[in-house]
Amino acid sequence: MLASPPLLMPPEQLRRLFEKLSSEWHRETDLLSDSGRAAMHPAYQRIIGLGAQVVPLVLEEMRDHGGHWFWALRAITGEDPVGPEIGGRIRLMKEAWLAWGKEKGYLRE
Repeated sequence: MLASPPLLMPPEQLRRLFEKLSSEWHRETDLLSDSGRAAMHPAYQRIIGLGAQVVPLVLEEMRDHGGHWFWALRAITGEDPVGPEIGGRIRLMKEAWLAWGKEKGYLRE
């Protein structure tokens, strides 16, 4: 049985939940060297579970505060603007995702 899509939340409620989960994730994983373990953290997984409605918030967080949001963005969107020539180069990966977000209308200048 397939899981039903997440219910859309009012924007301010979504932002508060995202900020709470993001803060928890950063606090508990920022010192980990294993990005796979960080991506499996329950708060990160809950953010992924929020679906497409959270993509603008993830992109804003990545733009303003950094963080390895690449797995979440790929999982939520099914896309990956990071080409093999820049894979592993965090700054360029971040730039590719932010350009993608602007192009798709998720992120304003």
